[in-house]
Amino acid sequence: MKPNFPVRLPGAKADTLMWAYPEAVEYQALDQLRRISALPWTEKLRVMPDVHLGKGATVGSVIAMRDAVAPNAVGVDIGCGMIAIQSTLTKEDLPENLHGLRLAIEAGIPVGFGRYAETSPELKKNRELSVSFKKLMSRFDSLQADRIAEKEFNSARQCGTLGGGNHFIEVCSDTDGRIWVTLHSGSRNIGKEIAERHAYVARGLAHNKALPDRDLAVFLAGTPEMDAYRHDLYWAQDYAYLSRQIMLATVMRILTEQFGEVSFGEQINCHHNYVAEETYDGVELFVTRKGAIRAGRGEMGLIPGSMGTGSYVVSGLGNPRSLNSAAHGAGRRMSRAEAKRQFTTADLAEQTLGVECRKDHGVVDEIPGAYKDINDVIAAQVDLVEVVARLETLLCVKG
Repeated sequence: MKPNFPVRLPGAKADTLMWAYPEAVEYQALDQLRRISALPWTEKLRVMPDVHLGKGATVGSVIAMRDAVAPNAVGVDIGCGMIAIQSTLTKEDLPENLHGLRLAIEAGIPVGFGRYAETSPELKKNRELSVSFKKLMSRFDSLQADRIAEKEFNSARQCGTLGGGNHFIEVCSDTDGRIWVTLHSGSRNIGKEIAERHAYVARGLAHNKALPDRDLAVFLAGTPEMDAYRHDLYWAQDYAYLSRQIMLATVMRILTEQFGEVSFGEQINCHHNYVAEETYDGVELFVTRKGAIRAGRGEMGLIPGSMGTGSYVVSGLGNPRSLNSAAHGAGRRMSRAEAKRQFTTADLAEQTLGVECRKDHGVVDEIPGAYKDINDVIAAQVDLVEVVARLETLLCVKG
């Protein structure tokens, strides 16, 4: 039966619509949503089916503010998102054992806290990416956050690296057996530094001192603090976007080296932690998507599941009620600490059966059982996106 969405959030002050039933959402997240809706700058609030508690603002939320932006409504991983590409390889072209391919990808792209000795070797092979990287880093010295320049060396070496947590690189097949590469990553340590330093500044501003939750402190349009934040924010979003392109190019090269002549389609590269300036009902708003993708009509997007459970390639339906937005993934149903208490490496091996991936204690907190069912998330937003392809995970690289 088609879900009856959207529904309104009881007790919300601003216009708040949900693509999740309130009774199915943790009460802490509902309280957080109500606090966001009560901010004097919040015009509209939209809640996605993968919603769960976050720092300051709820993950799976779309917050449209008039003349204001809250740094914690973006999150510390500015520009976090997905990239994917379809290849001419088929499932039959791959060996039965993909362990060697996983090791090759892990050798080519630093994961976790790893970084390059200088910069990604891919930049020496790909002129277009090299030019983009040089342009990006030429803007580095203009970043406004205090003492940010001391991170320059790390930011250059970390661009094109995966990071950890829920970031991943996957080799997948669609229902026709065609091979895809999908990748989830963000702005690495430099994005975290920018986010945390600006959030600290926001908490100290006079107009935020009476807020019930100081993690929802905002910058106001027309102020030097807002100008500085937007400048650094947009740089970090560009950094994350390019970083995904570098990693994808590396995986594409590895596939070509291992399997001979391979062609690739068009890239799909979309943020799901970011700010955009958009107009609704004739009003210009700062729209923050924290754990949500833009899904304007015909816009391609990616909605991944949890570790090894596959992803969806989607096309936006341009639903104005959702502010042209859709979910960003499966969404956690328990914290990392709780996942480690509830699950073992044996559980991880069972839940990732048939997927070439790490199955050790270091990634138990990313076990599929710690996340919502991606199929349920997709089913809840049939009025937001159209499914283009369902991808089955064959290989998963985790940080």
